[in-house]
Amino acid sequence: MEELSKAVEVEQEDLRRRQRNNRIKQLLTISSPVLMLLIWELLSRTAVIDPRFFPAPTLIIETLFSMGASGELFEHVKVSLIRILSGFLLGVIPAITLGLIMGMYSSIRHFFSPLIMALMPIPTLAMLPIILIIFGIGEFSKMVTIALSVFFPVVINTVAGVMSIDKVYADVAKNYGANPKDFFMKIALPGAMPVMMEGIQMGQAIALLTIVAAEMIGARSGIGYVIWMNYKAFLIPEMFVGLLLISFFGYLFSLLLRGLQSKLIPWK
Repeated sequence: MEELSKAVEVEQEDLRRRQRNNRIKQLLTISSPVLMLLIWELLSRTAVIDPRFFPAPTLIIETLFSMGASGELFEHVKVSLIRILSGFLLGVIPAITLGLIMGMYSSIRHFFSPLIMALMPIPTLAMLPIILIIFGIGEFSKMVTIALSVFFPVVINTVAGVMSIDKVYADVAKNYGANPKDFFMKIALPGAMPVMMEGIQMGQAIALLTIVAAEMIGARSGIGYVIWMNYKAFLIPEMFVGLLLISFFGYLFSLLLRGLQSKLIPWK
């Protein structure tokens, strides 16, 4: 009985230690951005850094609310989000499909690998003139630009995910007479999911970078347009509002994908 009591005490102490460590980690996660903003605020208010180029964070927040009150900012945000989500899906869906097929069949992998390896190093924005020639200057060309930037990291990670699946699973599937559809849905897709999700995480970050650059070059709306036009007009707080929005959506999308990842692959 005494040994059982000691075991319970040890388990409770271990639980308290894990909870304490989690609280410390959460505090550290919150403290770094808060500390950076406080230092920025202090340096800007005391003019240690030039407030014309680095306005105080409180001023940027005030500008954000004033721009939001006019309603124009929400229109730019909506346009950018539609472009990002549409382009993201346009790139991710074919990338996952092709990546799974390449991972499953070596002949298809050898056929497509040289093309992917040759095209991947080309910056997406360098291909923008060709995209505009083919698809015009409308919304679809911006979606294609994002899709191309997302496609390569997702397809490469998906192939790597399929290739990393233990051969035992493939042998078991063959022994039980699994057809290609069953192998695709029950082995290749779930087996590649952990590595594939890392590629999707990378793709969403690249999508944000691409849409900002694309909207700076050939758009009349969107967050990138807000950043570029306010920079040219030397409206620095308004420019920082655009940067703040991109940072916010990047963090939000990352959290959403991490949440989706925990649901799809709970064993990881």
